[in-house]
Amino acid sequence: MDAAGTKRKLRVTFTSEIEGDGIAEEEQTPKAKPKSGSKRKGKIWEYIALATVPLVLVLGNSMLVPILPTMQRELGISKFQSSLVITLFSVAAAIIIPLAGYMSDRFSRKAVMIPSLIVYGGAGILAGFGAVWHSYTVLIIARAIQGIGAAGTAPIAMALVGDLYKDGKESQALGLIEASNGSGKVISPILGSLLALLVWYAAFFAFPAFCLLSLLAVMFLIKEPKRTAEPKPIKQYLQSIRKIFAKHGRWLISSFFSGSLALFILFGVLFFLSDILEKPPYSIDGVWKGFVLAIPLFGMVTTAYITGSVIRKNGVLMRWLMNIGLALMVVSLALAIWFNKNIYVFIGLLTLSSIGTGLLLPCLNTMITGAVDKSERGMITSLYSSLRFFGVAFGPPLFGWLMGISHQTVFITVSSLSLIALGLVFFLVKPGKQVQ
Repeated sequence: MDAAGTKRKLRVTFTSEIEGDGIAEEEQTPKAKPKSGSKRKGKIWEYIALATVPLVLVLGNSMLVPILPTMQRELGISKFQSSLVITLFSVAAAIIIPLAGYMSDRFSRKAVMIPSLIVYGGAGILAGFGAVWHSYTVLIIARAIQGIGAAGTAPIAMALVGDLYKDGKESQALGLIEASNGSGKVISPILGSLLALLVWYAAFFAFPAFCLLSLLAVMFLIKEPKRTAEPKPIKQYLQSIRKIFAKHGRWLISSFFSGSLALFILFGVLFFLSDILEKPPYSIDGVWKGFVLAIPLFGMVTTAYITGSVIRKNGVLMRWLMNIGLALMVVSLALAIWFNKNIYVFIGLLTLSSIGTGLLLPCLNTMITGAVDKSERGMITSLYSSLRFFGVAFGPPLFGWLMGISHQTVFITVSSLSLIALGLVFFLVKPGKQVQ
């Protein structure tokens, strides 16, 4: 071979090795082709492993909503006490999420996610035994421990996606995680109702099995990239938060309030609906109740998926959709003040409100995620996730308390809060033509 030919072969080999193949172009054979297929299969399994994390998070709360009235009767507890099964879980998670986010930045994502899933599933078993023993104290303590475990699951999985993928792959993976989250919300009431056909506390024991599958998937199917940058000291970490809020505080706080309120209303409405469906004149129980509870959730999930697909980075479209979504919530919840007796009209109005939530949340998520650099994104998204958990936490007990006054009081309150959120978003949340 002449000198020119030798140089050419060396150059091709070097280029090929940089691109990750290690095989010169002239020397490639059909046997090398399965590598790309193998990589694609690996990515698919990686996506599936990531998607299991938000799914188990959703199942941990939503699967219990249909059995709350039964739990109330079996344990001899009040409506408020049964709502605390959801509330304490969410409050514990909300408090710990910022700490879990910081720990995952300082050490690694999997170093937080794996112990969190173990705690999450183990506490589920304890909660199940609390139900078997008819011990409300054991049950409620176990649910608080579960919340601590939950803090290190889905919010950290979102950060891990940013570490693993770039550009289109990142959007694809985030879309899958959001779809998994939404699908979990739809199937949870049905699954919880099906499990209750065996015994009312079956959901507590079934849940750890889902956790185990997710744990194995995260451990063996996800390879986390090595860290190169030094972690921020806690003082610098807190200073960064202060600077971000000094610059973006007005619209960030308005967005945080609106996102938290949307989930407060969504879970409060599910609690309200679950309670009234079991009573005369409806007397709808079991799996059928699960299907009815899934109707508003399906409206929210479908709308959120479509919204997330079309908004991309279009700030003008986001502003329109956020205001339309909140306006739908205001109108539908206000009409529910008078039209909450006819079950068909009532469910239609709640579904319309959930569609408004589906228009709002993807826009808020995109804006908040794009508000800061990637090095600071974990802090802001953790705070946002924390406040969303507080919204979920206080929905059931506050709705239960308001229901004790009157059904009209429930919807006067939430429609007024939605109107406040609409005013804040309309006047203070004004994204540019192109969101970062």
